[in-house]
Formats: sequence, structure tokens, C-alpha cells
Amino acid sequence: MHIRTRVSHSTTRHRALLALLLASPAPLLAAPLPAAETTVADAGDNDGSEIIVTARRRNERLQDVPIAVNVVEASRLSDTGSFNINRLTQLLPSVNFYTSNPRNSSILIRGLGAPFGLTNDGIEQGVGLYVDGVYYSRPASASFDFVDIERIEVLRGPQGSLYGKNTTAGSVNITTKPPSFTPEGNIEASAGNYGFMQLKGSVSGPLVADRLAVRLGFSGTLRDGTLTNVLTGKDVNSQANFSARGQLLFTPNDRLKITLAGDHNQQNPDCCAQVYVRVAPTLRAANRQFASLAAASKYSPPSLDPFDRLVDNDSPLQAKQFFGGASLSVEWDAGPGTLTSITAYRYWNWFPQNDRDFIGLPITTRSANQSNQEQFTQEIRYAGKAGDKIDFVAGVFGYHQKIFTNGVQEQGRSAALWLLGPSQGSNPALLDGLRQVTTIDFTNDSVAGFGQLTWKITDRLRLQPGIRLNYDRKAANYDAVASGGLATTDPVLIARKNSILSSQSYVAEFSDFNVSGDINLSWNVTGNVLAYGTYARAFKSGGVNLSGLPSDAAGNPALGAATVRPEQVDHFEIGLKTQFLDRHVTLNLAAFQTDIGDYQATVVNAQVGVLRGYLANVDKVRVRGAEFDLAATLSDSLTLTANGSYLDGRYVRFPDAPSPLELTGGPQVVDASGQRLPGISRWNGAVGVDFHPALTLFGVDGRLISGIDAYGRSSFSSNPTPSAYLNVDGYALVNARLGFRSDDGFQLFAWVRNAFDRNYFDYLTAAPGGSGLIVGQPGDPRTWGLTFGKRF
Repeated sequence: MHIRTRVSHSTTRHRALLALLLASPAPLLAAPLPAAETTVADAGDNDGSEIIVTARRRNERLQDVPIAVNVVEASRLSDTGSFNINRLTQLLPSVNFYTSNPRNSSILIRGLGAPFGLTNDGIEQGVGLYVDGVYYSRPASASFDFVDIERIEVLRGPQGSLYGKNTTAGSVNITTKPPSFTPEGNIEASAGNYGFMQLKGSVSGPLVADRLAVRLGFSGTLRDGTLTNVLTGKDVNSQANFSARGQLLFTPNDRLKITLAGDHNQQNPDCCAQVYVRVAPTLRAANRQFASLAAASKYSPPSLDPFDRLVDNDSPLQAKQFFGGASLSVEWDAGPGTLTSITAYRYWNWFPQNDRDFIGLPITTRSANQSNQEQFTQEIRYAGKAGDKIDFVAGVFGYHQKIFTNGVQEQGRSAALWLLGPSQGSNPALLDGLRQVTTIDFTNDSVAGFGQLTWKITDRLRLQPGIRLNYDRKAANYDAVASGGLATTDPVLIARKNSILSSQSYVAEFSDFNVSGDINLSWNVTGNVLAYGTYARAFKSGGVNLSGLPSDAAGNPALGAATVRPEQVDHFEIGLKTQFLDRHVTLNLAAFQTDIGDYQATVVNAQVGVLRGYLANVDKVRVRGAEFDLAATLSDSLTLTANGSYLDGRYVRFPDAPSPLELTGGPQVVDASGQRLPGISRWNGAVGVDFHPALTLFGVDGRLISGIDAYGRSSFSSNPTPSAYLNVDGYALVNARLGFRSDDGFQLFAWVRNAFDRNYFDYLTAAPGGSGLIVGQPGDPRTWGLTFGKRF
């Protein structure tokens, strides 16, 4: 591993989108990968015995795959209104999606994937998002609608020996419907409370018979915000999404298939605000705590009840982003296997505005980190057979990413009081107008060779080893320039200003080779019972810190904080996949343990006198648990699904954790060893019942649409270091639908989500400044509406 570091301490709801909305269902869709246990999330019209997946780069019946794959098909997504990743998680308890705004988004599988509450472009996600085999490096992509989907496969556990970007927690692989040589199309429109409107559709057919086909899709969503800003009278946390996607399929002969695809997506809501939740007492003097500071500022929150859903942000909010790209996929039946090439280019442009003090006072008046990204990926692989006993996949993957960020933060007239305290902040002009402009150039390159084979030892026993050789290089130029505030030559006042915002520049580089692999042994106990065991030695690439470096008490930068080491992952899993009652009931079980050394997280190192947190490595964490998945076709018209998980995620050794909020003003670090990891609920579960008997309505033959889905999770920590005041209570949600679907493709149904209007939080956050203020994002209230659709 080579690390080079140089550091120098110097220098409204968009109604205009309605027109675009009338051009709308584009998908966020992807191709499949591998994992270590399988689950069936779709009951619908399929009993699980015939669900076909490509988790091992070939078409296989889901129950024959000895790896962990959740499959949700298009019909279930449509029926349950799961049109984005956030809603998908209510069907899959082992998957969580956290987002305070699109850039600060992360997907967790089994509680792992990204440092909780921290976005740092210098490190990678532990969960990969793939759309038709193309890797999406930006988790912001997951906030968009997906439409025109064939299926979604969620792979749990480390990935890497079959293709694409290496991931340590799993991957979400979305597969779109390919162009069809038979003319077809669909249109779907929904309307509901909170001004919800959604229109999506697609059309496909041949351009040249049996040789060239096209598919076009679109999606648009508008919804009023679920919070109200009392200062402006406007709703905030709205939705305003638009997506479009096109594909061309060229089949010059029976052995060659070429697909050219392109998509564009945009989002421009008034977002993202958080509400007042509570105040935690700290160890600071009474005049440095929220109640005293609020009294001195003659300030009171708009409501002390967070579920009044009132905010008073005095800075503009914006979560505008544009992303898209193009890909060329070639599949050639060559010899005993298939040669596949996927070439892709993607872009992501982010234009935010935030109110980072979360309240109606001019503390932080501007906080915006505009970011632009481009990425290029190339994958080539060959999957085939070597005789009757060996199946194999081998390939190479190349990745280039470039990110440019231009950020600005500016303090207001109340900043001195709230950030420095009444004694040091007695002069409001000290920090008023203090700003920091940050410029970041970042490049990320990696190349990998990978391979996996399946050896059929006997008709019932199979051994599947895999290996990956990976090289990563990351390089960053970071430059932050502070200016403004009170003009002074007093070194004491200058030091106070620098403790809030200061100038800093550094160059950091990380490079590393890594070899990882996995081995899987599976045994067909009977025709309908499969047992398997997996061990994987995986890694998550190291990186560079792009959030600025901490300084010691003397104002010198902590040189060692510019880079972070790779995570080393040891993963163990056993599973049992069964079917009985003539394959009408599927029950899958899994148990696993994942140990991670050098876990990437926010830490404070007291040995160098660091005054604030930074990205570094935790010695060791562990997540272990058990999962079950049940799908039952009880009759031609009644299906049942249920799945659940028990997860125990802990810091095994974390002696230099940041102090929790209640210890602000006391020790700089605490020992969090043995405490629970953030974002992980110990108990998670979901159950769904669909009843769809044949029905003739007004002389039209069809089926009843009716179903109920329930999702629940126990409490979880919403802070990197567990805090008594930042735990989110457990909750349960119920969604339902009722309507009619005709045999000729017409459907109309009513739906309700969060039917019992349960109050709950998606997450909680400690507001900057250490006053004890806690804010949070309330989950959606009860929403309801109607959906009309026609397939033709």
C-alpha cells in the first residue's frame, strides 16, 4: 500500500415540472450479482419455484442458487406502491435506506454499507447499486423512481468474485424490461392526498422485424411537502422527480445481442428540513445550553411537538440534482459460453442549499456543497462450461471517477453566541459574514480481475470458489479559504474565528493492491432442500478524507487523518432453502457473522489532541444475525409472504469514539467498545397477504386486487456513538390496497400507506454547535390515493 500526504495550513414546489411530468416512468434498473442466501419477496403470481435469477451470471431457478438473494418482481412493486428504494425497504427487512438529502444517502444491508450519517466522497459504499449491469457510484441515484422494471435482486453479504465493483455488504441489482419485438405498452396514473401526482408509462416494439427493437419509458412524481415552514408558509420536503429512459436492441443473428441504453433523471424539491424533537442536557455551563441560548436570542421553536410538522428555516432549501448516462451492452454466444461487454458513462450534478443550524436564527446562513461527477466503467466477462463438471465466470472490470466539488459555508449574526458562547461571543460581528469556500478535485481509479467456478463434485454436492485481484488509486486536492467576519489583528479573536472556519489545503493520495475471495459449498439434501455454507474474505477500499482535516490544540493539522485504510472483512454464513407442499410453500433460513477490521467511521484521536471528529478506522466491528423468508401460495387466489431478521451489530473495539451529545463539554473521547452500531434494529420483520380471486365486474372479467402489508422494526441508535437521547423508537406500519384488474389489462385500485397514521422518525440528528438540540426527520404520515392503469 502506498500513501502520500502533503498538508499545508494556509491559505417551492416546482409546478413547472408538471409539464415535464407528462413525459414520465423511467427505471432505476440493474443486472444481478452473487451473495449467500436466497429469499423470495414476491408472491404475486409466482410460488417461488419458478422465479428465475441471474445471481451467478446465468439463468437459474431461485431456489437452486446457494447464495442470499431477495427477489422482488415488477407486479409486487406495482401493487405495493414501492416505486423507489426507500419504499422497497418495507418489503425487505434486512435492507435499510437512510437519507437526509439525496447526497447524504446510504443503503445498508444487514446494517452495513456506509458510515452512518456521514457522506465523504473519498471512500466507497459497501452496498453496490447496479442498473442493467451498470454500477452507480452515487447513492443519490437510489432516491429516484424506478419504473418499467422486470425485477430487483438484493444480494446480501460480500460481493466481488463475479463482476463489477467490489462491495462488502451486498448489492441491489435492478433489471429493466428489455425492448420487445412484439408491440406493447402501459400507462399508469396516480393521485392522492398531499397533492400527490404520478404518471408513468412505457412503450416497446420492433423497428426492423426480428432485428431492431426499441423501448421508451418515463416517470414523473409531484407531491407537496409533509412539513410547513412557519416563516414562509410553504410546504417543505416535497417531491418533484422526472425520469426518462430509452433502449435500442439489435440482434443481427441468433448469437449476438447489442443493447444501447440512455437515461436522464432530475429532481428539484423544496427539501430537506428537520423538525425540533427535544433537547439533551450537556456538561457545558448552563449559559452554553439550548434553553439559555434560546432565551438570550429571544427564540422559541415553532412547536415542541415534532409531529405538528412545523419548521422555521430561515435559509433557502434546495435538493436539485441531475443524473444520467449511456451504456452499450454486447452479449455474444461464443463457444461453450457467453462473452459479455458492458461499457458505460454516467454523470451526476448536485446543486443543494441547506439550513445547517436547523432553526430560524442566522447561525449558519449558507451551507451548500455543489458537486459534479463523471464516471466511466468497462466490464468484460466470459461465462461458460468446461466439460460436464465445471461452470465458470471470469472477467475484468475498470472504473474511473472524477468529482469536482465547490462548497461554501457562511455564518450569520447569531453564530458567535451559539457557537462560541455568551462570554466569547459577546461581539456578534466576530463571526457575522465569516465564510469558507472549499474546492475539491478528486479522482478514483480501479481495475480488477475476477473469477468464479462451480465444481459439481457429485449430482448433489457442489463447490464454488471465487477470487478477485483489485487495484485502487485515489488522489485528492483539497483547498479551503476562509474570509470575512470581524477584521482584526488580535490573535485571540483570530483563533476564535479559526475554531469555526479556517483556511486549509492539502494533497492526499492512496493506492493499494488487494486479493480477496470466497468459497461456497452446497448440498442438495433432497430435490427441494438445499443446504449451503459460505466463507468470504473481502475488503472495502481505503480512501482519502475530503471533509477537511482536524487540527490539534496548537492549530496544526493532523497529518495522519488525510487517508483511511481499507476495511478487512471476514464473513461466515450457513443457510437452508426448502420447498414443500408441492412447492407451494418456500421457507429459507440463514445465519451469518461478519467481522470487519479497520472499519471506516468517524473517530476522535485523543493522542494527537484532535478537537473534532474525522474519518478514520475503528479497530473492529461485528454484525451477526439470522434471517427467514417465507412465501406460500395457499390457493389460486391467496398468497402469503413473511420475512424477518435478528441483527446484533456492535463495536468490538472502539476506544477513541466521539463523545455522545450528553457529554459535550466533558471528555473529548469515550470508549464505545461493546456498544451497538448505529442504524441497526435488533428485530425487523414484514408480512404481506394478497387476495386476488376471479371477479366479473359490470360484465368485465378480471380479478380483485386486495392486499395488506405490514412492516416493523425495533429501536435503533441514530448516532455514531450511542446516546441516550438519539435512539429512534421502534415502529410498525401497515399499507393496504383494494381494486380491480381486468383480464385485458385495465386496473383501478385505491391504496393507503401508514394506514393507522403512526408517528415515527426516519432518523435523529444532533444539531451542530453542541447546544443539546436534537432534530429529526419524521416519517411520512398517512397517505392515500387512487391508481389507474392500462396495459396494451
